[in-house]
Amino acid sequence: MRILYLDLDALNPTHLGCYGYHRNTSPTIDKIASEGVRFNQVYTTDAPCLPSRTAFYSGQFGIHSGVVGHGGTASERRNNGSERGFADQLARQGLAGSLQRQGFKTSMISPFGQRHAAWHFYAGFNEIFNTGKNGAESAEEVTPVVEKWLADNASDDNWYLHINYWDIHTPYRAPESYGEPFADDPLPEWLTEDLLEAHKKLVGPHTAQDIMMWNDRVNPRYPRHPGRLDNMKDLRRMIDGYDTAIRYVDDQIAVIMKVLEEKGVLDDTAIVISADHGENMGELGIYGEHGTADQATCHIPLIIKWPDGQSGVVDEGLHYNIDMAPTLADLLGGERQDLWDGESFAQTVTAGKDSGRSELILSQCAHVCQRAVRFDHWMYIRTYHDGYRLYPKEMLFDLDADPRELNDVASGHPDVCREAVYRLSNWHDDMMATMPRPYDNDPLWTVMQEGGPMHTWGALEDYVERLKVTDRAESATLLWEKFKDDYRHP
Repeated sequence: MRILYLDLDALNPTHLGCYGYHRNTSPTIDKIASEGVRFNQVYTTDAPCLPSRTAFYSGQFGIHSGVVGHGGTASERRNNGSERGFADQLARQGLAGSLQRQGFKTSMISPFGQRHAAWHFYAGFNEIFNTGKNGAESAEEVTPVVEKWLADNASDDNWYLHINYWDIHTPYRAPESYGEPFADDPLPEWLTEDLLEAHKKLVGPHTAQDIMMWNDRVNPRYPRHPGRLDNMKDLRRMIDGYDTAIRYVDDQIAVIMKVLEEKGVLDDTAIVISADHGENMGELGIYGEHGTADQATCHIPLIIKWPDGQSGVVDEGLHYNIDMAPTLADLLGGERQDLWDGESFAQTVTAGKDSGRSELILSQCAHVCQRAVRFDHWMYIRTYHDGYRLYPKEMLFDLDADPRELNDVASGHPDVCREAVYRLSNWHDDMMATMPRPYDNDPLWTVMQEGGPMHTWGALEDYVERLKVTDRAESATLLWEKFKDDYRHP
């Protein structure tokens, strides 16, 4: 068996043709989806990048692994304590380690471990090809490395190859020579001029006046990525930049598929396409960021084309990214590992049977501290630290009626909010009861005690001054009064 895992950083599935997008961003991905299983409701347990990829390869919720943020104590994976043997548990039981023990050659083409000093990311891999620019590399630098690896290894049996493409992550970097493939296509209908005007009044990183996180400074190296959205022309530049990046990466996937075909192994290779997290492209008034525990950030694509598996199937069950480890074990005849929190959905891949969960609990502690509950048609979000966005303590969105999270209906549905809190509390009890020894703390509260999410450290004072000079003085006062006493100074 050969397994190719395509990790497309920051890919919002609603911007793919196979997920219903009106632009032709993903013809290669769409074809693969038509030949396999497209999962419509898959979410990362923990966002964004470091927590998500840790969850994926460990098979653990962040509350168990300890990795829920991008800085501070809660960005380091917990060790095994006094029970650690010659090797740690992740090396033996993580997704890659379990494949290795089944006889797979495990290879990775990614700089991610160095980007976040996440050395545990490499556990269980026979070889790692660090493309060298900490995520700043473009696809034209990554694809030749992939082609060389496939030239040397594609015809072998029993390999697992992880490929990381970064172009869909900000800043949008498709070469200018690639042109403007969507210049004549309309923007998504929901992104209206009235909505943009409302978004220009919002505060917080990556809102319309602060696309570059805390300011509107632009980098001339990336002309597809605006610093602020003053009008619909700017908004088009933002959306076109993101969509062009997706199409550019899709072209690279076409190259990979051609190499596999030329090697005569395409039909015998399992293709898995997913992402570490999604991307807010207007949802919650955020553009080009993955900084919340909401639908746009935590909802990820998952497409699996498995040899002799289902073809043309669409699954609507709720699944986590941590479910991939036990799923692959089932598909390959391997054993479930004690480390894993996930549940297998192998029967969906092989027989098209429903294997979804009744609810999902999602976490984000890098830009905000939030937990969300995804159940029925609801997304409930509970905020502990709002990342300087002035969110209320709880928000509720009806995803059937409002998939873009435009209308918070928490005040009108107190019964649904209570149900969500009940589900969240039960999950939390289960997580604490199964906490790996010798730990007894929830890392979300570690983040809070260490000064809040890392991406807010040292930002408040300068950002408050910026708000005052960009016609948002009232919000500046509200932010300062809310956070001045526990603000972490640089």
